[in-house]
Amino acid sequence: MTRFTMEEVGWEPRIPPVEAESATPEQLAALEACPPAQRRSTYFLTLAQDPASLGERGALFNSVMYAPRGLPRAERELATAVVSIVNGCIYCTSVHARRFAELTREPAEMQRLLEEGIGTDLSPRRRAIVDFSAKLTAEPGAIGAADLKPLRETGLDDLEVLDLIHSIAMFANANRLMQSLGRSIAP
Repeated sequence: MTRFTMEEVGWEPRIPPVEAESATPEQLAALEACPPAQRRSTYFLTLAQDPASLGERGALFNSVMYAPRGLPRAERELATAVVSIVNGCIYCTSVHARRFAELTREPAEMQRLLEEGIGTDLSPRRRAIVDFSAKLTAEPGAIGAADLKPLRETGLDDLEVLDLIHSIAMFANANRLMQSLGRSIAP
């Protein structure tokens, strides 16, 4: 697969996922700490091979993506979709593109981003988020004070910038895990 989409995309692991009926108590506990919708996913069952790591990853994910503070959730989803596009993670792009579209009720804007690329026309605030997300993903060492200026000019405060950076960094890691442990498959 090479095309980004908002359709549901499958994922096939390279190592066997944990089978619920033969899971250890530690594996089951790590899965229970995940959001309910993720507990039965092939990806999370694969991550359960290392329950301590899955537990830490789940706690971090929940803290970064679901925290009721700072950057609005839809903008976190926009950033993580952009990170996933830059990293070529088709599965994660589809999940976070859909979530952005659901939260904003603006599926046409996300579809345009997927079809035209990250340079598509956006509002100034979204443009600043997309540009920062893409640059931090592709060139983390090149980020400087000048890269924060467009974010500040569109109203992001310190906590929102920190939330944006957390979202970007966490999804750089999530994309690498997903792409290393398996591959996206067409719907």
